[in-house]
Amino acid sequence: MLQHNHESTPFSAKKNNIILLCDGLQSPANIGAIFRLCDAFGVAEVIFNSPIDLSSNRLKRTARTTETLVKHTIVEDLAVTLHEFQQKNYTTVALEISSTSIPLSKFSKSEVTLALVIGNERTGISEKILKKVQHITHISMFGTNSSMNVAQATAIALYELTKH
Repeated sequence: MLQHNHESTPFSAKKNNIILLCDGLQSPANIGAIFRLCDAFGVAEVIFNSPIDLSSNRLKRTARTTETLVKHTIVEDLAVTLHEFQQKNYTTVALEISSTSIPLSKFSKSEVTLALVIGNERTGISEKILKKVQHITHISMFGTNSSMNVAQATAIALYELTKH
């Protein structure tokens, strides 16, 4: 059995109509992981609303050069950007546990264009953004902890949203 490497992968490149909006993400390790996930799941663009340090060794080690492959933007006001995507007929979905969130597995995957919002490592998605999204979803969990790492949650969400 021969293990595949980056040059001999059996997968073909594909872009999905998913935009990832990052509300206050700060950890270089998480940001690097997000770049890698966005590349793996064919996310069209990742948008941050706080500065990111692309020269960070931790970010680069985690991203494994995907920060150079994935289109990314930094915006000042994520609420304005969210509204712009809604005007372009994107369905806006937050990944956050709330009193009104539904399990991600129950969310209709028939949506053609999605803007998925993820939040800060400690505080999650801001109330301002949560009030503006069309849907709030969560990952069903079975332990006693009420949250998981933002990169791990994003991986689960992107897998769920891109599977056919």
